[in-house]
Amino acid sequence: MSKEQSLQDAHVKIGTKQTIKMVELGFASEVYLAEDADPRLTSRLVELCDKHGVKVTLVDTMSNLGKACGIEVGAAMAAIVKQ
Repeated sequence: MSKEQSLQDAHVKIGTKQTIKMVELGFASEVYLAEDADPRLTSRLVELCDKHGVKVTLVDTMSNLGKACGIEVGAAMAAIVKQ
């Protein structure tokens, strides 16, 4: 199974606000982060993930992350929610 398919099958929260909220609440098991996203947002998220022990996986572009999540637009970040 490809990484793209696994993101579409998983319970995923997409976008900055939802991803940060999932990490802060302890619901995120892994975070995907687009390398071309705004560094002001990504640096905060990386620090937050380090603090909460959440694995961060980098994706080359926002467009590719959006496609992997099954949406038509780019995404800066997405979180896989623990079930």
